[in-house]
Amino acid sequence: MSTALPLRLLQLVTGLFLYGFGIALMVRAAIGVAPWDVLSQGITLHAPLSFGLVTNLVGLLVLALWWPLRQKPGVGTVLNVLLIGPSAQFGLWLLPPAAGLGWQLLLFSAGLLLIALATGLYIGARLGPGPRDGLMTGLHARTGWPIWKVRTLIEGSVLVIGAWLGGNIGLGTLAFALLIGPLCSFTLGWFGIGRPVVVPVAGRHPQAP
Repeated sequence: MSTALPLRLLQLVTGLFLYGFGIALMVRAAIGVAPWDVLSQGITLHAPLSFGLVTNLVGLLVLALWWPLRQKPGVGTVLNVLLIGPSAQFGLWLLPPAAGLGWQLLLFSAGLLLIALATGLYIGARLGPGPRDGLMTGLHARTGWPIWKVRTLIEGSVLVIGAWLGGNIGLGTLAFALLIGPLCSFTLGWFGIGRPVVVPVAGRHPQAP
C-alpha cells in the first residue's frame, strides 16, 4: 500500500467527522439548517429514531437510488453513509442548545465554516463522492438537465418534505444556500480541486454524507 492512500483515508475520515460535527453545530443553533437536515429533523419528529441514525438511513436510501442511475460508489461513498450520522449525533450529545441570538449566530457560523472545510477535506481525498452528490450527477447524466436544475429539484423537494414533517427552516437555511457554494469553492482550492466542482448538500447531509 502506498503512503499516499493511508493519508487520503485519514483526510477522508477527518473530513466526514468534521462534516457531521458541523451539522450538529447548526442544529444546536436552531435558526435553520440545510435542506437534507431539515428532512432528517422532520423524520425524527415522527419516528423514535435519533437524528444521527436518520441521517444514516437517508444516506443509505439515497445510495440505493444510485442503482438505476448506474452510479458506482467508492470507499468515500460508503464511509460518508456510515460516519456522518454518528458524528452529528456525537456533536448533539456534546453541545447544549444555544441560549440567546448571539450564541445562535456563533454556533451557526462555526458550523457553516466547519462544513465548508470538511467538504474540502473529504472531496480532496478523491475516494468517491457522497451519496447525495452521486444522485445529483447521476440524474444529470440520465436526464441531460444542467447540474443547477437537478440540484434545485432535489434540494427543493427535500426541503418541502422536511418542512411538511416539521423540520427547522429559518434564516440559517437561506444563509446555507447562499454561502456554502462560495465557501466550498474556497476550501476546495486548498486541496487542489479546481472548477468545475459539484458542491455536496449537508449533510451532506454534502450533501453530501
